Parts: sequence; structure tokens; C-alpha cells
Amino acid sequence: MSSNEFRVEHRYLELPDSFYTRVQPSPLKDARMVCFNHKLAEQMGFHAQSESDWTAVGAGAELLEGMDPVAMKYTGHQFGVYNPDLGDGRGLLLWETTGPDGRRWDWHLKGAGMTPYSRFGDGRAVLRSTIREYLCSEAMHGLGIPTTRALFMISARDPVRRESIETAAALVRVAQSHIRFGHFEFAAHHVGPESVKTLLEHVISLHFPHLINLPDGERHTRWFEEVVERTARMIADWQAVGFCHGVMNSDNMSIIGDTFDYGPYAFLDDFDAGYICNHTDQGGRYAYNRQPQVGFENCQYLARALLPIMDEDSVRRGLRHYETAYNARFLQNMRDKLGLANEQDTDLSLIMDTFSMLHEHHVDYTAFFRALSNLQARGHSPVRDLFVDRSVADQWLERYEERLMSETRAHDEREYAMRGVNPKYILRNYLAQQVIQEAQNGDYQPMKALLKVLERPFDEQPENEAYAALPPDWGKHLNISCSS
Repeated sequence: MSSNEFRVEHRYLELPDSFYTRVQPSPLKDARMVCFNHKLAEQMGFHAQSESDWTAVGAGAELLEGMDPVAMKYTGHQFGVYNPDLGDGRGLLLWETTGPDGRRWDWHLKGAGMTPYSRFGDGRAVLRSTIREYLCSEAMHGLGIPTTRALFMISARDPVRRESIETAAALVRVAQSHIRFGHFEFAAHHVGPESVKTLLEHVISLHFPHLINLPDGERHTRWFEEVVERTARMIADWQAVGFCHGVMNSDNMSIIGDTFDYGPYAFLDDFDAGYICNHTDQGGRYAYNRQPQVGFENCQYLARALLPIMDEDSVRRGLRHYETAYNARFLQNMRDKLGLANEQDTDLSLIMDTFSMLHEHHVDYTAFFRALSNLQARGHSPVRDLFVDRSVADQWLERYEERLMSETRAHDEREYAMRGVNPKYILRNYLAQQVIQEAQNGDYQPMKALLKVLERPFDEQPENEAYAALPPDWGKHLNISCSS
């Protein structure tokens, strides 16, 4: 690689050694590079002359100078139950780098083999789930939602036993931080107050530098409020694009408010408020409409972990920021989606009634808001055609157009803004399924083509119209499990 201003560090190793175990990756056989994110590499401050130079790193067969791989130790609440045995069971933090813009990046090799925290797993990732994570983290980035990113992925010949025999793959996932709520739970419940404080100061110095000079108590209080607010806003952004995470355990919650860990996720097709995208989630704990509440519960778990070093009142006050931040962001997001710039008290009831209508009539969520963004240009038909009962659409449109009369922006200006927040292209499950099938047959071109489309989800892209089509019947409500 050639780099202009690419600095290597490994600041995570400054934490007490109870937070990690050094582990060498277990090499994969016959690895090949299948997808490399050149744009992201440039942002990170380096240029990959030849993609194949990175294959051995992705396969766990080679470490660059400065890489010192560790499996991170954390715990967390999984489906509401505390699990003390968690940690990186198949991923290794290789190193941290700083790019020309001063941004830090953790490099995490996912699928690197067994670690002390693998429990009964083999430490491997399969091709299917690796592609799904690559696609979704890049799709979320395109939508402007904070997320981990995919730098590159390799495939290999090694067989991996899941529900059937699959082939292995590995992903280099990058993020400003891989520290999760579960790191704090581990420190509080298993190491002691001093380690909670050490971890907290580490996170502040690296990711919240604007708080460094505040006095202790205030610094911690302000930090917790910010983490709570970032989490709330992230989830309000998920709700606005119809994204279901599927496994919102507290060990999958990033301390900096990134969307983290893409397992059995889905974007809604026909709107269903109670949609459950993870077929192992029997009780529907992580259904789409429960995500805001679960985000709050995860903040409560974090709050509990902070009690050894913060006073209870400031922790309680910090938690109150969740609802305020969530409601404000959600309302703003939905006003933007509907093109309402002049706020009115009746907006919330219009928004909630819209959700109820979409739910009751199984209307495609993304297509509805996109059609609304072209109402003046293309008329009512694209909206009406999404409804079996056109009269329901007509009544709603009448109410909507009446509301628009109190707007002052020109129609074309308003709809231009709406097209900037209502994507035309999302990562529908059936699209992911199609490129996975091609990749399993050795063809990665469809995956690369889909990634290109998802880079610009708000643009019309007339040549890619097919990607905006409603899913075929077989492609709706695909069941995705955790067995990645």
C-alpha cells in the first residue's frame, strides 16, 4: 500500500489487559479478494495499488508491521438476559490507524478463527453473512446513517458447518470505535469501579475530545448524555428508513452511536409495524416498532454499569435525554419525509395516521414516500397504485394536500428536498439474496453492481430502475437467522 498520511496506533492496548486477549488469526485456504472499497481506503489515507496485496491479511495469513491482533472482552444483555461469557468470538482487532483528516479507524478482521470467547463456535464467518454485512453497512452509509463500514472481504474454500455446509469468508470491518455498551457492563460487573473509569476516560479522550477539559463529574455526565442522545437519534434514523436491526443486544450497541453488527437485518417492504426480521426472535423482542424502546433499555444497562463511578441523579437525568432526543429526531425525520417545513401541532397526528394506514393496507414503505416526493411531477397514480383500495389513498392525499397549503416553499423546491431524504433504492432482502446466490456460484459482479446503486440511494438513476422495483412474492418476508 502507499499512504500519504496514514498513522498506525493501537490505543486499545492501553486498557488493562482484562479487556482483551492476544490471538493470532487462523489462516484460511485459497483465499481470494472479492470486493475492495477503494473510496473508503482513500478516506482512510491509503491507496491500494493492488487489491491482491491485501488478500493474505484478510485470510489471516499475514500481519502487517504494527498489527497486534486482540480479541476484545465484553459482556452484555442478549434478548434481555445478562451473559457474562461474551467477547470477540470470531473477530480480531488488528490495529488502529489515523487518516489525513485526523479520523481514527479500528480495523477488525471478522471471521478470523477461534478465540477464548468463541464459546461453542468455530470462529468463522460464512460467505452469505459476510456479503450481507458488506452490503448493509455500505447501504446505511449511503443513506447517511452512522454505521461501521466494510473495507474489503475475501472468500475461501474452507467448509463451514451451519444449517448446511457453507464456504468461509472474512471481512475487514472498520469503525471509529469497536467499543460497545457491553465493554462497560464487563468492567462494572467483573473488574471493578477503577476499570469503568479507565474505560470511560479512554473513550472520552479518543472519541469525545470536546469534553476532555471539563471537571470530572461534569465530563462524565455530559458524556453519558451524549451517548444516550446519539443512540436515540440513530434509532430514529433507522425507523425513518424502515430498517430493522434484528439483534439489538447491548453488546451490539456502539458507544459512539454507530449501527453495529449486521446479522438478521431487513428493510421493510410492505409496511408492518410489528415486523420481526430475525426468525430466532420468538417473542418479537426486537420487532421494528419495539426498537426505540429497546434502545432505551440498552441505555439503562449502560447506566447501571456507570453507577459505581457516577451519582445516581446524574445517571437518571442522562437517561431522560433519550426520549427527548428520540422524539425530536423522529418528528423532524418524518416532517422532512412529508415535506413539511412549517411546523404545525397537527403534524404528529398526520404522521401517526400515515403509519397506521401504511400498516393496515400493507403499503410498500419506501415506494410510498418516494412517490410522494414526485407528486407534482408525476401526479397521484404512483401513490394510488400502491393501494389495493384506491379510495384510501385518495382520502389521505386530500388531507395531505390540504396540509401542504400552509407550506410556503415552491412545490419543486419542496419535492427536491423530499427526494433527498426519501430513498428510491434500499437494500431489499430479495436483492441481497440474489447477489448472494450469484456469489456462491463465483460471480461477484452483481454484488458490485448493487453496491454502486446503493452508494447513491436518493438519485433517480434511470438506468437502474429495476433495483427500485417492488419485491416479487418470493422475496417478501424472507426469514433470516443469526447463524452467520
